[in-house]
Amino acid sequence: MYGNNPYDPSGAAAPSVPFEQPKSLFRFGETSIWSTFAFAGGAGNPIASSQNRLFSTPQGQTGQGFANALSIAETNQREGGRVPSGVAYDVYGIACQVMQGNQAAVSGATFGVAADTANEIDAAQNIINNGVLSWDFTQTIVEIAPVALVGQGGGLFGAVAQNAAGANSGAMNNGNGQVWMYRKYPVALPGNTTFSIILSFGSRAATPGTNAVAVRVTLLGYYKNIIEIG
Repeated sequence: MYGNNPYDPSGAAAPSVPFEQPKSLFRFGETSIWSTFAFAGGAGNPIASSQNRLFSTPQGQTGQGFANALSIAETNQREGGRVPSGVAYDVYGIACQVMQGNQAAVSGATFGVAADTANEIDAAQNIINNGVLSWDFTQTIVEIAPVALVGQGGGLFGAVAQNAAGANSGAMNNGNGQVWMYRKYPVALPGNTTFSIILSFGSRAATPGTNAVAVRVTLLGYYKNIIEIG
């Protein structure tokens, strides 16, 4: 056995093993980041030719159209304009969800109302047909796509009919809408990047309908975190 490697009968030299412990480890995973902007309903709240910044207000603070502090349903950011935990983040998909409010004012409104009337459907279509999403990297703005091309990602779908007495009825099911994706080249957000997304409306956008409307944008992607261990 002398002169031979007992772990390799062929006699080839065993690979060297470093005596130093690794100084860091990489942790990878998938997660999503979301942010919401609210628009009050009524004739006195036009949105035409406006620019509305998302991902700028963290949890616990007021902004982005909300009079009360944002909660987990509105955003999961702990710091405005930053990826949570300061990790590097590659965005491979974006979802944009239009939600109906139960009253004109944003303060005190809930956003779980079904779009089952002509007014509510028009309000949603107004956002979808006239809105455009853009990246804002401090000094650089890059258009993403019209909202019509950015899938919702999930929700209630189906047909609603109204009878002569004004009662609504329909068949609804919970399905997954298509998510518009960066099919080949993800958008890289380094851990120290300050970013936001702007929801812009053209000059022909109508004023929101009777009730408030909220728009939630979700980024889907991969994160990479370096863990120092030595």
